[in-house]
Amino acid sequence: MESSTELKCRKPFLKPIETKRKTIEELEMDVEEEEPLSPTAKMFLDPILNIHVMAIMFCKTRISPQPTKDKLVHTLLKHPRFTSVLVVDEENGGEMKWVQTKVDLNQHIIIPEVDESKLELLSPEKYIEDYVHNLTKTNLDKSKPLWEFHLLNIKTRDAEGVSIFRAHHSLGDGTSLISLLLACTRQTADELKLPTIPTKKRRPTYDSGKSEVEGGLLGLWGYVLAVWIFIKMIGNTIVDIFMFIATLVFLKDTETPINSLAADSKSKIRRIVHRTISLDDMKLVKNALNMTVNDVALGITQAGLSKYLNRRYAVGKEDKGDTEENNNLPLGIRLRSCLMINLRSKPGIQDLADMMEKGSKGKWGGWGNWFGCALLPFKIALHDDPLDYVKEAKATIDRKKNSFEALYTLVMAELLSKIFGIKAVSAMTQRVFSSATICFTNLVGPQEEIEFCGHPLAYFAPTSYGQPNALTINFQSYINKMTIVLSLDESAIPDPQQLLDDFEDSMKLIKDAVIERGLVNNRNDQEMKDI
Repeated sequence: MESSTELKCRKPFLKPIETKRKTIEELEMDVEEEEPLSPTAKMFLDPILNIHVMAIMFCKTRISPQPTKDKLVHTLLKHPRFTSVLVVDEENGGEMKWVQTKVDLNQHIIIPEVDESKLELLSPEKYIEDYVHNLTKTNLDKSKPLWEFHLLNIKTRDAEGVSIFRAHHSLGDGTSLISLLLACTRQTADELKLPTIPTKKRRPTYDSGKSEVEGGLLGLWGYVLAVWIFIKMIGNTIVDIFMFIATLVFLKDTETPINSLAADSKSKIRRIVHRTISLDDMKLVKNALNMTVNDVALGITQAGLSKYLNRRYAVGKEDKGDTEENNNLPLGIRLRSCLMINLRSKPGIQDLADMMEKGSKGKWGGWGNWFGCALLPFKIALHDDPLDYVKEAKATIDRKKNSFEALYTLVMAELLSKIFGIKAVSAMTQRVFSSATICFTNLVGPQEEIEFCGHPLAYFAPTSYGQPNALTINFQSYINKMTIVLSLDESAIPDPQQLLDDFEDSMKLIKDAVIERGLVNNRNDQEMKDI
């Protein structure tokens, strides 16, 4: 990939493009606006990062290209980022800008020819996996808006066609891009309704009918609790800041079988695989243990990684077993995940849909990349009690919630950018990512079946690639399913399906333990808590 300073220079447009007729295939935008790139967008364009966001959508019907184009004209192309090209204005010191331009949808809707001979040798799932793998070897063309769709009408076990959305991370953070994609969908039961995304439950309000004395006591304890939480957050933040700076300077994760090879690899080509498990099973555990879905997801991840690493450490050595007392894991493994936390007040999918419908250009201020980073430690150890994995995960994430670490890293990045330039921030980010082993995200999806551009979805699998980590793990819920998506370096993890098996087996063991101990209650609480 060429560097940002080598981007082709183009003068910004000053007048609207005059056309006699606007077609769907070549949508002519009134090119009036330009906007400088944010520091974070420039960072993601730096060759040492160059991160892309991808969403693989598995459709229940074959995909028709023309209806897809028709829908995108009235949805995605209403967003200025998706009708803007990246330019460098040499007359203003090489300033990088987004400049609105015309969009030829034929260049963004790609319909590859299926290699029938290869499809006969491979399963449809493997064929699609290899196609996505090859996509990670290529870069988006910077002479066009930095996004595209690939449409493959290949029948799999669960779908009749696959749509692959790819966009550069400089367009926005992953959460915002997936939210925008969902804002382009509608419920299959009612094409006028947007998907329903679960939100955080509100805390119960105080009953004003209680006595003033009781209310005053509760209010006093509330103030004391708030002060204590604030003091606790300050203490946690100081510790987290120290660990973050140590990571930036010298502290790295323990060299394990899943990161030792990747640490020396300059390749960012990734193998992307996924597995769908039951979201209802995760909710069962969540309700039984009074946790969140995110706690359960982290517990599954911690258990699966522990089992996988225990097996890898036994290769070429004496296998000591897979119990808490006898296993192959060395003591004190430091393995951490980079959590990217969006700190911008972003609109919901209803707001995004309204903006696209009205073609608003001045209300996208909540868009972009404005986030901090938190380092989440994973405890790698085997437990005879499967519930210990989720309990440890809950304790870890609860501790991280009581910290301003993400806000601090954002402020530090902004200061470094102003003092030393964006190259320093890129180097800092690359250093932190490469010092940790994993990137982890968990996204909440729709509660009902949806369709994208008229095509009902069986499920979808979002992920990203380009990070200097050995492994990226994404959890994505949809109706009653949870899809686990892995984006990994094959030199470090040559058997990704085995790792997915370990995640799935861990979920089953945790669920069975909850049922065997009679922890399942009679509540039918299907709403997710904050994850």
